[in-house]
Amino acid sequence: MLEVGNEAPKFSALDQGGNTLSLVDFVGSWVLFWWYPKASTPG
Repeated sequence: MLEVGNEAPKFSALDQGGNTLSLVDFVGSWVLFWWYPKASTPG
């Protein structure tokens, strides 16, 4: 589990257009990740 001050792990994900984005694409920039459980699922 990440804690405040930890470096983020290498991370890649698909955007809404199906393009792969990685953290290295944003070196030197602030990045905010926001995710939530899929609709109608517990959690």
